[in-house]
Amino acid sequence: MHITYRPKGVCSQKMDIDVENGIIEKVEIIGGCSGNLQGISRLVVGMSIEETISRLEGIRCGFKDTSCPDQLAKALKKCIEN
Repeated sequence: MHITYRPKGVCSQKMDIDVENGIIEKVEIIGGCSGNLQGISRLVVGMSIEETISRLEGIRCGFKDTSCPDQLAKALKKCIEN
């Protein structure tokens, strides 16, 4: 399954995620802090959707109520809903 998600309230502009049988196979994030987001994208490959959500959900960026990792968790939650 392929997911395209438009994050809200963060610097990144687009998240493309490939998931197969509940396991993340690929994450590409456009915009935002390139090095950090490349690192996060590589770290979550091979993880289950549920594990990734539990690790990333609720992370904040500075004074914002959300962050790119939190937005990735929200994208994955939408994947579960569909």
